[in-house]
Amino acid sequence: FYLTPPQVNSILKANEYSFKVPEFDGKNVSSVLGFDSNQLPANAPIEDRRSAATCLQTRGMLLGVFDGHAGCACAQAVSERLFYYIAVSLLPHETLLEIENAVESGRALLPILQWHKHPNDYFSKEASKLYFNSLRTYWQELIDLNTGETTDVREALINAFKRLDNDISLEAQVGDPNSFLNYLVLQVAFSGATACVAHVDGVDLHIANTGDSRAMLGVQEEDGSWSAVTLSYDHNAQNEHEVERVKMEHPKSEEKNLVKQDRLLGLLMPFRAFGDVKFKWSIELQKRVIESGPDQLNDNEYTKFIPPNYHTPPYLTAEPEVIHHKLRPQDKFLVLATDGLWETMHRQDVARIVGEYLTGVHHQQPIAVGGYKVTLGQMHGLLTERRARISSVFEDQNAATHLIRHAVGNNEFGSVDHERLSKMLSLPEELARMYRDDITIIVVQFNSHVI
Repeated sequence: FYLTPPQVNSILKANEYSFKVPEFDGKNVSSVLGFDSNQLPANAPIEDRRSAATCLQTRGMLLGVFDGHAGCACAQAVSERLFYYIAVSLLPHETLLEIENAVESGRALLPILQWHKHPNDYFSKEASKLYFNSLRTYWQELIDLNTGETTDVREALINAFKRLDNDISLEAQVGDPNSFLNYLVLQVAFSGATACVAHVDGVDLHIANTGDSRAMLGVQEEDGSWSAVTLSYDHNAQNEHEVERVKMEHPKSEEKNLVKQDRLLGLLMPFRAFGDVKFKWSIELQKRVIESGPDQLNDNEYTKFIPPNYHTPPYLTAEPEVIHHKLRPQDKFLVLATDGLWETMHRQDVARIVGEYLTGVHHQQPIAVGGYKVTLGQMHGLLTERRARISSVFEDQNAATHLIRHAVGNNEFGSVDHERLSKMLSLPEELARMYRDDITIIVVQFNSHVI
């Protein structure tokens, strides 16, 4: 099934979003110029989510990508809740008191976040009151715990991740008299999500990562070429430290069953995630919640089964690994993306493609044909295509879209093959997932003058 270039573009651009940080008196005082984001579904419905917001009471900007599994419920909840938990964790004591007093006396609240949302980025209205009450309990505890010390960003990020995961678990245990909400909180807790979040404040960049989405910095070298700096580590079987950590947390007798076929207990790819209470709750608690839960839960095969060799839960944590990086003038952009991108592209190629896109300058690599026998005619075709590509690089107004075009349409020579792109984008829903994963990308452009 062949798609025309305009059809391909309309599919690629359906979820794109761009935000430019406003300038004051012709000056941009932020270290962030703006960001582009986009998503391309493979699952129906898509299980990835993305979020971006400016913190209004502290300084800084929050951006994150969330990759759901066993459904999209957990990724959805984390995408709309996590930034509030982070913002609250960063607020000074006086501001927390002001907010609590406003709620007490029924006054209007200080806005905490300014969201930058695409019209397709959904927020669950039905659960907002429940979510607000959990968040309020958290800030009341922060008020009571007041130590008078200023909050460390690293600690705030870790606390926010852990607390939200804890609340997801508690809400599911408590249930809700409203049957719709009751089913929702259980769906959230029994599905799972990984998260990779950036907090940018001046020259301070913090990445908090749980799971296997990734953060990567694009650096422009003195000769104008591009290189990639990895700012997160995947929490999966390929990461030896992560495998060791899991083994350390359980008795020696379980060692050979903890990681099987590169999965946690033979089932789960990421070794850290939100939700996934099947890997966190005791068997008794799982049974009790499912028996007292709504009927839909009993019909769900996923919730009923207990993982094999399940002796000493929890096997899974949502605690993030936090990396801090001081921005330098040569640090030009940040890419946050779910594993759908990294499965298809090497970070070095991502750095080059985004760098060349943002600067409009192409370093002509010698054409590599990697061991293929190429006729003169084919070589002529490759060079012609390269010339066309340079003129068409500006057809994407969005760096994330440009990257998705390459991730899905690249041929063995590293250039976008329209026919391949057309085929990949016209796969029916049930087939698409066999060829690729959902892809979600945020490209953040830094302001070198400020840095």
